[in-house]
Amino acid sequence: MNNRLNYRLALESDVPAIVEMLADDELGAMREDFRKPLPQRYLDAFRNISCDENQELTVVELDGEVSGTFHLSFIQYLTHRGGMRAQIEAVRIKGEMRGNGIGKEIFQYIIQRAKDRRAHMVQLTTDHQRPGALRFYRRLGFVNSHNGMKLYL
Repeated sequence: MNNRLNYRLALESDVPAIVEMLADDELGAMREDFRKPLPQRYLDAFRNISCDENQELTVVELDGEVSGTFHLSFIQYLTHRGGMRAQIEAVRIKGEMRGNGIGKEIFQYIIQRAKDRRAHMVQLTTDHQRPGALRFYRRLGFVNSHNGMKLYL
């Protein structure tokens, strides 16, 4: 793995850059509310995440600049012999930096982080409207093992 990237837990001061990345595509632009000042609900969510030892909101720096982000949730459960899984959410890379291998490096880090926390599985969901993301995840070895379902409240 290339050591050009630096990984650290996000700080509250990183939240605007994270939300900007979340909003920087067609789907994200429809569901996020990136503006200045940033709506308070994002800061409230950050504070809840940062207080939970099973949540890791991480920023990825390249040459000292926040260039990517992801959110890992570690879920303990009774199935799989009392196993733990790592749920991967909100993986984003700044638009101008996509296509340079950063995503693959980030996933190598995520998988190692999950192993370090003794997770036996990493899982993620992605929108069917993101065919490029689906191809990318398959190239990394992810398989369509289940059908995900949601009920919006």
